[in-house]
Amino acid sequence: MSSPELTPILGRTLVIVAHPDDETITCGGLLQRMQDPCVVFATDGAPEDSYFWRRFGSRERYAEVREQEAHRALSAVGVHQLEFLSKKSDVPLIDQLLYRALPTAFAALSRIVERHRPQCLLTLAYEGGHPDHDSVSFLSAQLGRTFRLPVWEAPLYHRNSDGGGVYQRFVDEDEEIIEYAVTGAELKAKQRMLSCYKSQFDSLPSFNIELERFRPQASYTYSRRPHMGKVNYELWQWPMTPEEVSAAFASFSSTQAASQT
Repeated sequence: MSSPELTPILGRTLVIVAHPDDETITCGGLLQRMQDPCVVFATDGAPEDSYFWRRFGSRERYAEVREQEAHRALSAVGVHQLEFLSKKSDVPLIDQLLYRALPTAFAALSRIVERHRPQCLLTLAYEGGHPDHDSVSFLSAQLGRTFRLPVWEAPLYHRNSDGGGVYQRFVDEDEEIIEYAVTGAELKAKQRMLSCYKSQFDSLPSFNIELERFRPQASYTYSRRPHMGKVNYELWQWPMTPEEVSAAFASFSSTQAASQT
């Protein structure tokens, strides 16, 4: 049984993640207990760098594969409400580059909130693991304020002070964290979900699929990098910096504040 403390995210919940498979790793077990979930993928799941899509022939084909995998994975646990923001926008929402399209993504997410009328949002933590993860954390915080909705979060991965990988733990662990053990039939169903993501299989074994962790979203200062250590994408030598990403968040916040005065 799930903890009574998780009740706020077990009803009509909008799960906002960056890429197909994020939802399975973070809440594939709990999804099966939600009464009316809708999963939103904020990017097309296909980076510009051919390193990621070369074996599929094109970036567009890779995006199609990831979308098909998401449909199969969610169908495996009876979730049929899912949205791809890239299908709702004339502006490309490309993997790794969501921070450059915040106004477009926010507008598309707002329309989904208005249509689905969720009771709660569940998203990813602001942890410096991936710029898109950080972007959906920021966007969800903005949506929560705009629509007066509670926002919850789940961790994926980040780096510790020594540069080592940390999985499924928040940067700042606190007493509000609720752990959910995935067992029995739910665990088997989650394993079926993961098996649908054949394009990502090499990156999935690092995660503990029997444990999911949640808490109400922390009060982050998005205008600053998520933590003082090296963030994951710095160590991977991706082109964006955490300062560039957080500056995009600050710019969007300023624009939003100005539009409301």
